[in-house]
Amino acid sequence: MHISEGVLSPGILAAGAVLTAVGVIIGLKKIDTQEIPSVGIMSAAFFVASLVHVPIGPASVHLILNGLLGLILGWQAFPAIMTGLLLQALLFQFGGITSLGVNTFNMAFPAIVCFYMFGWCIKSNRNRTLFIMASFGSGFFAVFFSAILVALSLYLTGEAFLPTSKLILAAHLPVMFIEGGLTSICTLFLKSVKPELLEGRTDVF
Repeated sequence: MHISEGVLSPGILAAGAVLTAVGVIIGLKKIDTQEIPSVGIMSAAFFVASLVHVPIGPASVHLILNGLLGLILGWQAFPAIMTGLLLQALLFQFGGITSLGVNTFNMAFPAIVCFYMFGWCIKSNRNRTLFIMASFGSGFFAVFFSAILVALSLYLTGEAFLPTSKLILAAHLPVMFIEGGLTSICTLFLKSVKPELLEGRTDVF
């Protein structure tokens, strides 16, 4: 998911930077003082989870947790994910500074999409089976959409990246199921110990 420096075209980098800037501004506007600790904890969880890379050919896969971040943080997932990616770029040279905007958008935007797709079901909290299915769907589709955005970013840079784009989509298929299960487990745990984290967000764009 981390696209390195010098890979993407200037147009893709600029578009990613602008879209991420908009998402981060919206996310920062929605943060109040009491929510800063939860945003920091989720940013740290993202930072740690996405550090462990499993190389597959010219690409690599790792946990993202963007579906879980979307359900808990809503638009605040943008600044949380950008902070994690910035620290990874500075401390471990994962991704890059110039590709920070594209990498952030590729992981944060699917979190927002899944927040609107599944967040209402998590908040309604009426049916346990529906709750688990919505949690799984958020984790699964957040990775699915991120893989598509990464593949699209590479393909739009040049058709030479088409084989790599296909490999990225295929390599992330098992990650989608893992993240779906992991998101379900985490949300069930949060529902039992701190349900307000899942029920309090009412973002409407």
